[in-house]
Amino acid sequence: MNLVAEKAGITTAQAQTAVNTVAGFLKDRMPPALASQVDNYLKGDAEGGGGGIAGAAGKLGGMFGGKK
Repeated sequence: MNLVAEKAGITTAQAQTAVNTVAGFLKDRMPPALASQVDNYLKGDAEGGGGGIAGAAGKLGGMFGGKK
């Protein structure tokens, strides 16, 4: 969470809220089978290591054309 807070210039609590909001947004628009994988990915349980919430920030940015 520190990575998200640092990159966005916000507090850790604000970063947690932001990540949860983005994850919820994505899960609401995905098929249920994929939506459950978002939670696993953010926990770091996805195949390939996932990287937890901190790794997810960069990877989600990459999905939407941002820098990794």
